[in-house]
This record gives sequence, C-alpha cells and structure tokens, in this order.
Amino acid sequence: MRSINDIAKERDAMGTMVELTSVFEGIASMRIAQIKNQVLEAQQFFGALWNIYSQIRVANYFNFGRNVDGEEHVSDKELFIVITAEGGFSGDIDQKLITWMLTHYKKEAHEIIIIGHHGAIQLAQRGVSFKKYYKLPEKDKNINVMPIIKEVQKYKSATVYYQTYVSLTIQDVKRISLSNAVSERGKLVTNADEIISEANYIFEPSTYAVVDHLESSMMQIALSQVILESKLAQYASRFRAMSGAHTRADETVGELRLTYNRAKRHIKDERLKEIINGMRKAGVK
Repeated sequence: MRSINDIAKERDAMGTMVELTSVFEGIASMRIAQIKNQVLEAQQFFGALWNIYSQIRVANYFNFGRNVDGEEHVSDKELFIVITAEGGFSGDIDQKLITWMLTHYKKEAHEIIIIGHHGAIQLAQRGVSFKKYYKLPEKDKNINVMPIIKEVQKYKSATVYYQTYVSLTIQDVKRISLSNAVSERGKLVTNADEIISEANYIFEPSTYAVVDHLESSMMQIALSQVILESKLAQYASRFRAMSGAHTRADETVGELRLTYNRAKRHIKDERLKEIINGMRKAGVK
C-alpha cells in the first residue's frame, strides 16, 4: 500500500492539474470569441475588394496575382499548404489532418509548405520532407501571409489543408483550392450598385496590374481567413481536450481523497490495535 504522504502529494498534484486545465479552458474560450469577430471583419474588407475585382477582371480564370506578361517559371507541381498548431495542446486534430493530407500526397507531383511547428514535427517523424516551414501567426489581426503568397505564385495550383470549426465540441479537417477559396468568399458578396470599368475609371499603371494586385490581396485575405478558421478549430479542439482532462483530473482528485481518507483510517485502526494489544500484554483488563 502507498504511504499516506505519497497519496497526499498525488492528490495535491492532481488538484493543480484541475486548476491549470480550467485556466486553459477559459483562455481557449476567450480566443474563440475573438477570432470569430476577426473573421467577420476580414470578410467585410474582402467584400469591398471583390466588388471591384469582379467588375474589372480581364480573364475568365484566376491568375494568382501573377503578371500575365511575367517571365517567372511556374511549376507544374501542386503546392500543398498545411496549417497546424504551433504547440502540442490542440488535441488530436493535427494528427488527423496530417494523416488525411498524406493520403493525397505524391512526392513526384506535390510540394509541401507547413504552417505550425506541431505539423512540421509530425511530418519529420514520418520521414516526409517539406519545402518550407512557417510559424503559425501569434496575432489574429494583420496577419502577414505575403511570403506564402509569393511561394504560391510559383506553382500552377495550390491546395490548403486546414482544420475547420463545426462547433465547440466538433472539429473537422478540410481542403480547398486557394483560387476556389477566393471564389467561394466572393459568392457571399453582394454586388455593388456602382459600375466599375475602364469606361468610367482610369487604371494605373494598367488594368492588368490592378487586377494582379487585387488577386494577390484577395489571396492574402482568403489565406488569412483560412488560418483564422484553422486557429478557431485548434482552440476548440484544445478546449475539448482541456475540458476532458479537467473532468478526468477532477474525478481522480475525488478518488485520491477517498483513498487518502481510507489510508488515514487504516493508520488509526492499526494504532488502536497496537494500543489494545499492548494493554493486553501488560495485563490491563
């Protein structure tokens, strides 16, 4: 049987775990509310750009903001952008995402950019190489994704793998073409009343340059929003994991308190037996 001191130490340690998991639950819940508001703000700005772009676009396809006259080589490989958590407190959602992404990955046809240290570690453990790694942005506003967009422009197509928020208790994984991500968000935008065209506006240095800039800007917003949605799912997954850990720790504390009280009673009973036996040996009736 464990000593009463060992039981007391384990009970106190689990009590600390209950407090910590409660704090992490609160932080995750707060960040979820903040990110939801940020996504709504970004969508409003995206809408203003889409209204302009949809009226002056000069091609029937999305060109990723690449200058139509540019001479930069575009790879025929598809770029996978995988968004994971920076740390390991996001539940099992990152492992689920990496496993699913690898079912589509072919070394000869794809290259990977990983966002988030946790995903980079998982790929390294599986012996899968990636082209570049970026830290998951700590802040939720004014996320600088331009370095990633510049990488995207080097490829014919790009697909983003990320976690998606369904509810506080349910998170899933998803993939979407980056150009489709722009188009899907564009469908949510109501057309402006004012007609914007070369007939009533002058575009400098050229219409193509303006369209390139708008495509690049909208890709930045779309990717930023996907990162925010992924962070939302990560925090929800963390909340779920911490909530489960909190419940288990609380139950363990209750069991340890019961074990501690039993151990104390056992010690008292043993001491009482020793006293009674000692009195009997001394002839005390």
